[in-house]
Amino acid sequence: MRIFLQFLIVSSIIISGMITCFAKRGGNTEEDKILPYEIHQQKLDNGLNVVTVPFDSPGLAAFYLVVRVGSRNEVEKGVTGFAHFFEHMMFRGTDKYPRDKYNEVLKSIGAGANANTSNDRTIYHMTGNAEELEKMFDLESDRFKNLNYSEHDFKVEAGAVKGEYTKNYASPYSQLYEKMLNTAFEKHTYKHTTMGFFEDIVDMPNQFEYSQKFFNRYYRPEYSTIVVVGDVTPEKVNSLAQKYFGDWERGNYEVDVPEEPEQTETKKTHLQNGSIPPYLGLNFKGPAFSDTEIDMPALDVLTTILFSQNSELFKKLVIQEQKARFLGGGAFDSHDPNMISIQASFYKKEDMQYVKDEIIKVIEDIKANGVDEKLLSETKSHLKYGYAMGIDNPSTIANSLCHYITLTGDPESLNKLYALYDEVTVDDIKMVAGKYFIPTGLTIATISPDAEGGVN
Repeated sequence: MRIFLQFLIVSSIIISGMITCFAKRGGNTEEDKILPYEIHQQKLDNGLNVVTVPFDSPGLAAFYLVVRVGSRNEVEKGVTGFAHFFEHMMFRGTDKYPRDKYNEVLKSIGAGANANTSNDRTIYHMTGNAEELEKMFDLESDRFKNLNYSEHDFKVEAGAVKGEYTKNYASPYSQLYEKMLNTAFEKHTYKHTTMGFFEDIVDMPNQFEYSQKFFNRYYRPEYSTIVVVGDVTPEKVNSLAQKYFGDWERGNYEVDVPEEPEQTETKKTHLQNGSIPPYLGLNFKGPAFSDTEIDMPALDVLTTILFSQNSELFKKLVIQEQKARFLGGGAFDSHDPNMISIQASFYKKEDMQYVKDEIIKVIEDIKANGVDEKLLSETKSHLKYGYAMGIDNPSTIANSLCHYITLTGDPESLNKLYALYDEVTVDDIKMVAGKYFIPTGLTIATISPDAEGGVN
């Protein structure tokens, strides 16, 4: 299974992605494809890509619209947080469908709608009656082309965003996550969270004109992909896309994201807090996502072998010795190089250094000796089978496709990536362990009652 475990700082575990960035591999055939449904694609003249996946869900369709804009795109000083802000603002309404009317129409067609933002994208989605697909297109095209808000509405929503930040920041894990990113990254925009820097959020009510500039830059067809999955046909979806989005005007803005310089030494950040269990995060610089290189699948297999609940290290530290309350790890799928994070929480702060040493010990053993061939084969099979079992409805399929569209623009990256799993070898595992788990790429993040983390 491809594991999407929430980062402990956000929820309780971590994202275990698959990042691929080394040896070129061959293409995948039909029998390799992890998604057993045909992906139909059509690009409109304005650059909007339209993806349709017919799926046996009588009367039900999922309509997703992914905009490839996230906190990564916030390159200008003083105005972070606007990708997340528009996740809120897009529900403010238009002249044709004001907020209340938009919600009424949703109810009338049996649909529910929501949105979410991450580093690299913002996704808007609704799932409802497939017979009302045209109304879904009407609703979404109207707000994407005709979003209308006053300065007063803008300031109200900016205040709501500040309230959300304050609520989230009450969590010590959120505080440490923010500190970790700010410490680990020097120049790249992954330095700030999706919420943005707090000082920018405080100033956001004064940035009405900039908000309009941001929207006009990114809410354009060339940044966007429509994904429709369910009881639909490509012909109908493409026809509706042309009818409702064909006149959406293409933009001309290209973002210049600063390149992160190579890290040259171990970094540390610490949060003094005795109200929660002690915590340790070992955050290594990893590669960018690729659907043609072997690093990401190899890292995903490696971190599953080392840090899953079935791993020998988990059994030792969590179950047998009870030194750790929790242990997990994995890599982030990102457009640009991001983090591979290993996380542990503790009963006693005195055990933090021991657990850190044990983690490093098993990594060094992998570098030198690799992994058992049988364990490697079983892990690859488990990862692929688990993922395949989870894509069993229109929404999960659409959401998964949007993830890969975010990273490459191509939904077929899903199939390309999973075809690489079968090609991961022991040498690949040793290679990624030696390439990424190095002291000069490490940022140590800790929480304990002490003024310092106390972990070397």
